[in-house]
Amino acid sequence: MTHRVTLFDYGAGNLHSLAKALATPGVEVVIEADASRLVDSSLLVLPGVGAFTTAADRLAPAIHEIRTAIEGGLPCVGVCLGMQLLFERSEEGAGAGLGVIAGDVRRLRARRVPQIGWNEVVPVGVDGPFARAPLFEAYYANSFVCAPRDERTVLAWSEHEGDRFPAAVRAGSAVGVQFHPEKSSAAGVEFLRAMVRDGLENRAKERGA
Repeated sequence: MTHRVTLFDYGAGNLHSLAKALATPGVEVVIEADASRLVDSSLLVLPGVGAFTTAADRLAPAIHEIRTAIEGGLPCVGVCLGMQLLFERSEEGAGAGLGVIAGDVRRLRARRVPQIGWNEVVPVGVDGPFARAPLFEAYYANSFVCAPRDERTVLAWSEHEGDRFPAAVRAGSAVGVQFHPEKSSAAGVEFLRAMVRDGLENRAKERGA
């Protein structure tokens, strides 16, 4: 069986490295710029390069359909900016996020912004993708971080200049990472693929129940 994994192209950044990391046996990666067609997939990936307002504007025409699909069980993986789009709003600029995770996006409280480079990832527990593919260090390129209202959504934490923030979150069928797994060596790529496998397998279990 081949699963269709849809990578949303909102016009920012090169998607090649992420698409390459996602391409595995049994997975067909489709790059889609039309937000109205994002729900026609086995799993949705929101990539991590660009500005919040631009991405939110591209999501806006179908934001309610996408939110409903995710809340209905469509697996979704958000990377960096893609994780921030899972939240309600951002200090970076205007526009509404999907709001599938309650909370906002704030600027890093640090002297050196953006944070660029490797940083420690501290899992809250061995669960989900962290059980399949442990990852304790990852590559970051970000100026903003997420602030969930319910910290039980946090799967892992990181810290930059004393500012502690979620490295990974999960709510229902949506999971997000603030780092770039596709740039975090072989361990990061395997972690990304573990997130995809988790999402696809959980969806299959729901449909078989």
